[in-house]
Amino acid sequence: MRAKMIELVESRNVKAEAKSAVPSFKVGDTLKVHTKISEGDKERIQVFEGVVIRKKAAHAHSTFTVRKVSYGVGVERIFPVYSPRIDKIEIISSTSVKRAKLFYLRDLQGKAARLKSVDENTAQ
Repeated sequence: MRAKMIELVESRNVKAEAKSAVPSFKVGDTLKVHTKISEGDKERIQVFEGVVIRKKAAHAHSTFTVRKVSYGVGVERIFPVYSPRIDKIEIISSTSVKRAKLFYLRDLQGKAARLKSVDENTAQ
């Protein structure tokens, strides 16, 4: 009973437009996430580009983690899927991975951290 009530409240908060605006991406894809950043009374769009290393599905609380390397330092950011702060999500490239979570990329550097793209697998 309680679970149904929680789902009802969450479904009201996640609008139909928000569900349709999110593209279908998977772990291993490279994304550009356009987020709204407010600085004082102004608002601007900031782009965060990286590889999806994790997806957590939990209805309205679904999140995904994007990792990039900036000036030699690994940076990870967790985004709520249905956040109003996300302007749009662009899929840059897709890769073929055999794991659900790519946490092993944290320990790799340079060429070792590359993932095989889908185009390379179809060519073989």
